[in-house]
Amino acid sequence: MRFILLLLALTMWSCQSPKAANQGPQSTSQDDENYKVLDSRFLNKEDIIAPFKEDLSSFRESEELKSLILEKSIPEIQQAVYDGKLSYQQLTLFYINRIAKYDRENRKSLNSIIALNPQAMEDAYAYDLRIDEFRRGEGKFNPYSLMGMPILLKDNINAAGMKTTAGAAVLKDLEPQNARIVQRLIEADAIILGKANLSEWAYFFCGDCPSGYSAIGGQTLNPYGRKDMDTGGSSSGSGVAVAANFAVAAVGSETAGSILSPASQNSVVGLKPSVGTLSGIGIIPISTYLDTAGPMSKNVVDNVILMRGMLSDKRMFSDLFIANLGTSTVQGRVFGVFPGYKKNPLYASAVEQIVALGATVVELEEKQPQLEGFVSLLNVDMKKDLPAYFMGLGLPEYQGWDVAKVMELNRVDSLNYMPYGQRLFQGIMDEKDYSPVESAALKTRLTTQAQEYFDYYIQSHNLDGFLSVNNYNAAEAAVAFYPAITVPMGYDENGQPYGLTFIAPTEEEKMLYQWAAAYEKATQHRKMPKGYN
Repeated sequence: MRFILLLLALTMWSCQSPKAANQGPQSTSQDDENYKVLDSRFLNKEDIIAPFKEDLSSFRESEELKSLILEKSIPEIQQAVYDGKLSYQQLTLFYINRIAKYDRENRKSLNSIIALNPQAMEDAYAYDLRIDEFRRGEGKFNPYSLMGMPILLKDNINAAGMKTTAGAAVLKDLEPQNARIVQRLIEADAIILGKANLSEWAYFFCGDCPSGYSAIGGQTLNPYGRKDMDTGGSSSGSGVAVAANFAVAAVGSETAGSILSPASQNSVVGLKPSVGTLSGIGIIPISTYLDTAGPMSKNVVDNVILMRGMLSDKRMFSDLFIANLGTSTVQGRVFGVFPGYKKNPLYASAVEQIVALGATVVELEEKQPQLEGFVSLLNVDMKKDLPAYFMGLGLPEYQGWDVAKVMELNRVDSLNYMPYGQRLFQGIMDEKDYSPVESAALKTRLTTQAQEYFDYYIQSHNLDGFLSVNNYNAAEAAVAFYPAITVPMGYDENGQPYGLTFIAPTEEEKMLYQWAAAYEKATQHRKMPKGYN
């Protein structure tokens, strides 16, 4: 189907497992033979929950707590806390208890969590004291605040007091300082709950492994079909954990589809922002030219709130903007539609719903984007950007590390460190050397071609944006620096989730959020995965 099949083959880290990569929009069907490894060989549930065993021993998951937390938005949870129906300590322990109950070593295990922050309950206690001050009139309560909200981080994002592994066994002892976006979340009073599993090295490592696998975390599984449905990648654990209500929301990262894919595969909302909107300092890179962090959540309003918490300028999304999302509309907007995707009945129905909401859709003629050299761009950048990341840590034991060093260390214990091999890392090493001038020329060419691809449609049909499926146009959007957001679009006959993906020109995140909110309000497609309520 169109150019996406080629891009799926090229950007394996951003979408489906090898078995499913050429199946287009159809449901994937996996069984145990897809997985050489299911459970982590480096951690277990007891290690993860160890800091909270005493707290958990006296905790009871009541129906009242469930009614106040499960599937609730940040403003709803904040109001419950302010009204005295819930505390931040209860909220945090509720999620920790669910992780202990469902995530590992049982018939429902998802393997979505790598680590929990031992400081989480202390932080929650401090925010409970703060909310008491608000009730006494000492300060202003804000339902759109991140205060006391437990947030998970993809484990390629540095967080002080926890390891940052990228899922790789060679990094099992790496303990860096906070990434810039993590520091901003802390300053916004969020609780960093822990680290989510991921496709190892953001799925730019093995190439022949299922999405959601890492040596440290094991195989992440989809709560809508544990061994039948792909998790998407590479922010697999972030998408799965949000879907299963293991946190209020999570942070993922994307180079080309790594937020959009797992968000859509797990029926959650995922935003891939314009590159440069969020700081990449302290995030293990593939390509600093294309990489960006982004929020993943159960609904649009939480997505905006988490996005704002990571920004240096919080004014980009005001409380008024967030409060008014419920009145958003697509009335009068013009969207480009890819006719081939309408073979998916969920997409065809979504297009009809968008029209019913007052938008105009234009079926786009076939036009193949030319992105030759895309993988070379990633190879060249990671060869350069990964050593720079290690150098910037300021940790003597990691100085001089690069792709070759990681590959060498993996071979020491290949069965445990690289059971699926390291073919994509080998591809980085085999890539020819590019001079700085050649590298810049390659990036300029690819970005120009991708922008011309979108601009042709925009100018020919006076479009405001595009309607896509899952991460099917992620690579084109990535190199064009176009942001995108995916929203639950429903489930096929097998229960496989899909997402309607809106794509807009650079720095139009506000517009994306308004479109997504209008569609979400009109359709309300998201459902909790069965067996996890």
